[in-house]
Amino acid sequence: MTQVKGYIENRTQLFGRKELGRLINPASIAVIGASESPGSFGARTMENLATFRGKIYPINPKRPQIFGHKAYPTIEALPETPDAVVISVPQEHVVDLVRRCAVKGIGGAIVYSSGFAELGTEERTAAQRELAEIAQSTGMRIIGPNCVGIINFASKIGMHFMPKFNEMPILVGGIGLVSQSGGLGYTVIQALQRGIGFSQFLSAGNSSDVDICDLINYLVDDENTSVIACLFEGIRDGERFIESGRRAFAARKPLIIYKMGRSTISKKTALSHTGTLAGSNAAYDAAFREIGAIVVDNWEEVLETACFFDRAGVPRGSGAGVMASSGGAAVISGDKAEEYGVAMPAPQQDTVAKLSKLVPDFGSVSNPTDMTAETMKSFDLYSACIKAFADDPSYAVVVVPMLSAQKPITTDRAIHLDQLAAELSKPICLVWFNEWLEGPGSEIYDKSRQISMFRSMGRCMKAIRSWLDYYGRRQFCGPSEARLSGIGAKAAAIAALATTSQTYVLSEAQSKKLFSLYDVPFNREALAKTVEEAVACAETLGYPVVLKADSPDIHHKTEVGVVRLNLGDADAVRAGYREIEKAIAWLSGSVTVNGITVQEMVSGGIELMIGASVDPQFGPLITCGFGGTSVEIFGDVQTRRAPVSVDQALEMLRSLRGSGILFGYRNQAPVDVHSVAESVCRISEMIADLREEIAELDVNPIKVSTARAVAVDALIGLSRKKDLE
Repeated sequence: MTQVKGYIENRTQLFGRKELGRLINPASIAVIGASESPGSFGARTMENLATFRGKIYPINPKRPQIFGHKAYPTIEALPETPDAVVISVPQEHVVDLVRRCAVKGIGGAIVYSSGFAELGTEERTAAQRELAEIAQSTGMRIIGPNCVGIINFASKIGMHFMPKFNEMPILVGGIGLVSQSGGLGYTVIQALQRGIGFSQFLSAGNSSDVDICDLINYLVDDENTSVIACLFEGIRDGERFIESGRRAFAARKPLIIYKMGRSTISKKTALSHTGTLAGSNAAYDAAFREIGAIVVDNWEEVLETACFFDRAGVPRGSGAGVMASSGGAAVISGDKAEEYGVAMPAPQQDTVAKLSKLVPDFGSVSNPTDMTAETMKSFDLYSACIKAFADDPSYAVVVVPMLSAQKPITTDRAIHLDQLAAELSKPICLVWFNEWLEGPGSEIYDKSRQISMFRSMGRCMKAIRSWLDYYGRRQFCGPSEARLSGIGAKAAAIAALATTSQTYVLSEAQSKKLFSLYDVPFNREALAKTVEEAVACAETLGYPVVLKADSPDIHHKTEVGVVRLNLGDADAVRAGYREIEKAIAWLSGSVTVNGITVQEMVSGGIELMIGASVDPQFGPLITCGFGGTSVEIFGDVQTRRAPVSVDQALEMLRSLRGSGILFGYRNQAPVDVHSVAESVCRISEMIADLREEIAELDVNPIKVSTARAVAVDALIGLSRKKDLE
C-alpha cells in the first residue's frame, strides 16, 4: 500500500519564537473538549491550567460552565480569538475543528488525539497530511497530533493531560526539555517532586507541522532556558536539525541528546563496506558531533547531565579534584576518571600545604584526597578541604563522594555544603553513593543551584568529560567549503554512464576514472583483453604485478577468486590470467567482463579505507579507518558529514582507536597521514558533488607507508539502483 506522508516535505524554514510564541506562551487558551468528567483529557487539561493567569475558554456545547469558567458551544462563539487552542476530541472530528480554528485566526493548536499517521494506514496518514496542509496554508502552527501537550513553567501554563500535574510543585529552572515521546518526557518532568526545576516541557507527538527541530530552535531564543535536553527516536529532516543545533551551540546553550532506538535500526543489504559501517547510527553520530551536542547513552544520564550543565557554568581549569572521606570512594573515583579520560592532576604546592594542616596523618594529601572520617566531626574541616581544591587553578571541578546518610548530620552537612558551594568559583559534583537513594540530605543537593548531584561516579566523570569537551571546542567540525571547482558536471556525466548491462555498479576502471578527476592517487595499471596483452602491460609496469577481473558485476573480487597477487614474471602472469578466466567461467549468471586489469604491486604499509554514502536524513557522509578484508570485523572507522577539510580529515584519523600506529608509536615512524587526509577530503567533495548520482563507494585498501599513500581498489554504486528495482 502506498503511504501518504503526514507532514510537509522539503520544508526548510525553522519555526522559532515568532511563529510559536502565541502557541507556547499564550495570553488566552481555548480548550475544545473541556470537561469535568474525572480522568478525561479535557478535565485534566482544565485542572492543569489552574495556575494559568490568562483567559481560559472551555468549549463544550453541553455545559454552561466548567471548573468555574464560562463554557462556549463552539470555537466561533468565543468573544475573542484566543492565542492557543487545545483539542481533546475523537480523531474523526479533529481535521474539521483545526480548519475552523485556523479560519478564526488562532495562533496555534495542540492536538491530543491519536489515530493518525502512527497507525500506518493510507486513510489516517492522509488525515494527518490534511492537518499539515492547513498549517502550511494558514500559518496556524500545530503541535501533534498524538501528543500529550506542553508546559511553560515560567508562565505557569500546563497545556497537557498528564495526571496530577496540578498537585506538583511548579519550579522554574534552566532546563528546557524536548521529547518526541510525551509520556517518557513527563517521567523526567516528575523530577519536580525532587526539587528540580525546568523552563519548558515541549512534546512533539506525530509532528504533522511543528517538530523537534522547531522546538529546539524555540528554546534557543527562550530567555528562561540555559540548557536544552532532547529525547527522540529519529528525525525526518537532518538539515533543519543541524541548523537548530548550530544555533544552540552558537548561543552557548548546551544541547543534551538521548537518541533512542539505536539497536533496532534496520540493516540493508549493503554493496560496500561503507554501506555496512556508515549506517543510521553513524550518520546521527556525525551530525551530533558537527553541532557540538552532548550525547548520553543511557536514560539515567539525561537529567543528571542536564542539571550539571545548567549549574556548572564555563570551566575554569582542565582537571577534576576529588575530595573524599573514604579511601575506597577515592579509588573508585580514580578508576572512573581514567575510564572517561578526566585528568586528575596532583594538587599544587600551595594546596598541599593547606591540606597538610587539615588532613590527619593517616589520611592522604594528593588527588584524590582522603580526608578520612574525621570530617564527620567538623563541617569546618570538610569545607576547608573542599575550598582548598576549588582554589587550585589545576581543577575545573571538585568531586565529593557522599557515603553516609543519617539524620540530622547529613541534612545539616548538605545545607553547609550548599552554602559553601555558593561562595566557590568552581562547581561541586556530589556523588551520592548510598543506596538510600533519597536519604537525608539528598533533597538539599537536588534543589541546589550550586551543587550537581549524581548517583553514579561513572556518570559523574562522563558528564565532566563532556563538559570540558563542549567548552573546549568553540568551532564546529562541520562541513567545509569544497576546494575543487568545475568538476561536478563532468563527474556527474561519468557517474551516470549507462552500462551495457542493467547494473548500478561502475567497474573498477570506470570508478577510477571518476576518482582521477578528484586527484585521488591509485597505483598504476592497464587493461588487457588477452593474455599476451597482460604480459606486455606487466613488462611496461614492472614486476611484480597484480591481475584483477574488471567487471561491474563482480563487487568483491577476492571472494570469488578473480584476483592474483605478487606475480613476478611473464609465466606467472600467463598462469594467473588463465586462472582468472576459469574462475569467471564458474560464476553463475550473466557476468560482464571488460578485461583483466594489470596493476603494479604495492607491498607493505598499513591498510586503510575511505568510503562515502548518502544518508536519507543527513545527506553525504565520509568514512575513513583501518581497511583491508577485515574492515567490518574491527570496525575502527570514523564518519562525518561531507565535505570535510584536510584538517577535519586529520581529526578523523586521530580519533581512530588505532591512531597511534599512524601518527608514530614507540620507535615506529609516522606514516604519510597527510596524504591520506588529502584523499579523504577529495573523496568527501566527490560524494558532496555527486550526492544525486552516487549511493555509496569504497576505496579499499589504501596502502600507507612513511613515503606515500596509494589506493589499490575502488567500488562505486550508483543511486540509479532505485530505478532498476
